Amino acid sequence: MKKITIAEKIKKYRLENGLTQRDFGKLLGVSAQAISKWEREECYPDIIFLPEIADILSCKINDFFIISGK
Repeated sequence: MKKITIAEKIKKYRLENGLTQRDFGKLLGVSAQAISKWEREECYPDIIFLPEIADILSCKINDFFIISGK
């Protein structure tokens, strides 16, 4: 079973919402480079960002932690 990472989910939801890394970063108050690092698993967003990330991406915080895939 393939495990989908938080990084993959952030990217998936960002793209589904039609946001560039730059646009998403502006909404969160972080740089596009920070978003890129999150999506490449170089680092992860601080936990305090999770409610706002979920709100912007129209999902639930739990969605980032549910293991899915085949």
